[in-house]
Amino acid sequence: MGDKSPKSKKRNQAQKDSQKQSAAGKAKACILLWLEGGVSHLDTWDVKGNSFFETIPTNVPGIEISEILPGVAKHMDKLSIIRSMKTEERNHPQGTIQTQTGHRPNPAMKFPSFGSIVSKELGPSKDMPPYVIVPMPTEADFFNYEEAYKGAFLGGQYDGMILPDPSKPDFRVPDLSLPKSISSEAIDDRRTLSGIVDRHYRRREQLADFEKMDSFQEQALGMILSPHVQNAFDLSQESEKTRDRYGRTRVGQSVLMARRLVEAGCRFVTAAGYTHGQWDTHGDNEKRLRETLAPSLDQTLSTLLEDLDQRGMLESTVVIATGEFGRTADINPGNGRDHWPDCWSLVVGGGGIRGGQIVGASDDRGAYVAERPTSIGDLYATVYKAMGIDWGKTYMTPVGRP
Repeated sequence: MGDKSPKSKKRNQAQKDSQKQSAAGKAKACILLWLEGGVSHLDTWDVKGNSFFETIPTNVPGIEISEILPGVAKHMDKLSIIRSMKTEERNHPQGTIQTQTGHRPNPAMKFPSFGSIVSKELGPSKDMPPYVIVPMPTEADFFNYEEAYKGAFLGGQYDGMILPDPSKPDFRVPDLSLPKSISSEAIDDRRTLSGIVDRHYRRREQLADFEKMDSFQEQALGMILSPHVQNAFDLSQESEKTRDRYGRTRVGQSVLMARRLVEAGCRFVTAAGYTHGQWDTHGDNEKRLRETLAPSLDQTLSTLLEDLDQRGMLESTVVIATGEFGRTADINPGNGRDHWPDCWSLVVGGGGIRGGQIVGASDDRGAYVAERPTSIGDLYATVYKAMGIDWGKTYMTPVGRP
């Protein structure tokens, strides 16, 4: 007999509702513009009287953002601002893991990243890797952040594929093409011979690891032998004008690469062009925002939104711009702002998610949530729904833990 308690019926109905809602998803991919270090929400998306900057109107009546983001202000109809985000972790590695996985770090359990779950649920397309990170985030200290970009118990096939810096003149994806001395015909011959040997050996030894190895090998060869994949990773296919529009910087070219990869069939791309701690404005917050950080964000995000819209891709691509937390309402002795997860902001749009709206509100100093507390899980559920993924689904780990 099944559980017929009211609580069970309510849970089952919620799962059915989520499945019905998910079926209408329009989005096929997601681009995460990762603002490494934690953005001062008070000087960008939720300007208060304690900000260094004034507000300017956007193209949506009633919504104002910081004066240092004039390009994004022209596209606010495409974005929603969440001004009531609340998390718990106060340091960068832990905050990154929570934001990228939806879970606080736990020594007993590693959780799959957001990108890993999306790539598993939607599956690969056109021989493209489903989850890509460009370039390596927090490269000076990647070990402490690594679990934020992995598939965990879902399996290594759902880890993010990490690319080099695409803004460098010698940019190329390692091992994506065959050596000149080996033809595709030779690869086919070797695969045939390998298959014969494998079949003979596996009659004696049956292991689940073989199946995983086969999957990795097929995926790798599919990428290496596909002209479509080769073309997707080739930024020289873009016009000089387009590359200039995004910005000839690590940030700009990473976002442009993200657009190319999504267009080619990738499901989730993290554009991690900002260097380790670049938004971590403990000192000279105003100067760094005005001179470096805001101009690059304004240029790349506004260009991405316009480019996706012009290509007819905005309705099928979710765009998120966020870091791991916000910054304090108080200014410290170094004219900076410190880490603050208690209330912060991010922007999300595209993929059928309604733009031109504000979700939640902070108090008069931007320090605490005043209306509609929002979690990373709420953000994920919204994106899953946009993608037609059942956000009420539960994964079981190999040890039977939900």
